[in-house]
Amino acid sequence: MKKNEIMKSVSGTVHKVGFQLQRKSPELLVGLGIIGAITSAVLACKATTKAGKIIEEANDAISTIHQANENGVTNAGETYSEQDCKKDLTVAYVQTGVKFAKLYAPSVLLGAASITSILASHNIMKKRNVALAAAYAAVDKSFKDYRGRVLERFGEQVEKELRYNIKAQEIEETVTDGKGKEKTVKKTADVAEAGWDPSKYSPYAKIFDESHPDWRKDAEQNLYYLKALQAQATDKLRSQGHLFLNEVYDMLGFKRTKAGSAVGWIYDPRHPIGDDFVDFGMFEVRRPAAVDFVNGYERSFILDFNVVGDITSLLADHQDESLV
Repeated sequence: MKKNEIMKSVSGTVHKVGFQLQRKSPELLVGLGIIGAITSAVLACKATTKAGKIIEEANDAISTIHQANENGVTNAGETYSEQDCKKDLTVAYVQTGVKFAKLYAPSVLLGAASITSILASHNIMKKRNVALAAAYAAVDKSFKDYRGRVLERFGEQVEKELRYNIKAQEIEETVTDGKGKEKTVKKTADVAEAGWDPSKYSPYAKIFDESHPDWRKDAEQNLYYLKALQAQATDKLRSQGHLFLNEVYDMLGFKRTKAGSAVGWIYDPRHPIGDDFVDFGMFEVRRPAAVDFVNGYERSFILDFNVVGDITSLLADHQDESLV
């Protein structure tokens, strides 16, 4: 490939980078940057194969200059001084440098364009993430305000029934009276819909049921277990000054989530943000399958957490003060 063709290719690549910058497509910018970086490396390797000839020509010229300086005359028989030697050496070094610059210019320009493309992609994604965080904060605030209005008008029980699609159903249970006799009684219980689907609940909600290794066929024992972990999470929050939701998921044995790496709690007694404690929002329910059991003692818990929202931007302002 001739130099003018290479420069034309480089110019076209830079133009494409500018075009993509205008369109603001980070995925295409990254792809273009990767392709450009690879192409730049290939061009540099090809240029290196021609560098030997330039070095050889430079060595010959410098050797001729030194020889003329030692003899005091040039090959043409002209007088040659020390000043002539310095001047010719400077010219030789500059000409060699220019030759190397022309040789590696295509790969350097293409490499610079590739880096620009990748950095531009990063900046675009950074701005989008900031916009998404702001949008999330607005939606989260709106949802919390809505929940607050529902709680104020209908109470906590109705709010949870609506949020988790819980319905009150009449079930039969076998109980033992004071004389040791068993009898069947009817009672009303909160029953969750069949087929737990976390996507229908809060983005952070988790289900603690028989699929969990620490779940027991004893609602009271499960409650004590969850309350103990809740207290432990609060202690960790106050000792660290902050707590991510994924850390709580780890304690409970649930899988981590992307949201859990950003949302959580901040503990700052001087400048409180949200609650200064961890609340699992435990809501005890029965599943339709459990209702079919004679005793119907199998209860599960919907866990929803009182996170304050995205705390990544709050750590710098509150972390140090909270530990003073």
